[in-house]
Amino acid sequence: SNDALGKNSENLGKLINAKNVFFIPFGQDDFINKPNSLISDWNLTEKAMAEADKGKQLQPIIISY
Repeated sequence: SNDALGKNSENLGKLINAKNVFFIPFGQDDFINKPNSLISDWNLTEKAMAEADKGKQLQPIIISY
């Protein structure tokens, strides 16, 4: 999302705290040129899905690029 850390940050916070909602770990890809942007590390999709099947969030949820 290009606005995850802008107006959408409130919604993201609600979803992170919701039960049975799981995320592929994400982080800022270009904090200088896109300071509100977050992207998921799609290489972690299978691991995130395996943990979600167990009812767990793959950690850490916020990663650095």
